[in-house]
Amino acid sequence: MPVPGYDPEDIDDALEGERLEASLSESELEAYRNGDAELIDLLSEDEIRRLIDDESGPD
Repeated sequence: MPVPGYDPEDIDDALEGERLEASLSESELEAYRNGDAELIDLLSEDEIRRLIDDESGPD
């Protein structure tokens, strides 16, 4: 499912790290790391927006 305003590769780059690992189940994380799934397949639009907003910090 495409997320309006975000490129899938940009999402992957922006969300790498501890917050991502905490947001995915073990099987989802394994699928992502093996290249079997992209983050836009595993996270909802709201989860992606929340994680990106958390990474960018307060305005």
